[in-house]
Amino acid sequence: MKNKCLLCQLENDNQQAIVFESNYCYFLMKKQTVLIGSGIIIPKAHKENVFELSKEEWEDTYILLKKVKNYLDEHYQPDGYNVGWNSGKIAGQSIFHAHLHIIPRYKNEEHAGKGIRYWLKNQTINE
Repeated sequence: MKNKCLLCQLENDNQQAIVFESNYCYFLMKKQTVLIGSGIIIPKAHKENVFELSKEEWEDTYILLKKVKNYLDEHYQPDGYNVGWNSGKIAGQSIFHAHLHIIPRYKNEEHAGKGIRYWLKNQTINE
């Protein structure tokens, strides 16, 4: 799997920037026109999903998440955050290398005040 994994071959993606690096993880960002300031924390070692992370990778992810929040607060001044993992195809995971999404949210967005489960909850209610 590692040979085909996009996140195991960061050198092949010139749009993906390593913003922070710790012992076990990276924080990556791509320039985007939507979800400005969004990024992902990934383990350096190939782990298919969040449930495969070691204790050290979990701890490093936590430490890096705090550092990332401070960075995003300083550079983007978001009004809130969505933070989460997708694990498995049915849950929306499309890149099978564990990655924690950090998505700054802003009060002037079209869907401000609606969490990441907004659409899913509305589908359940309306059926």
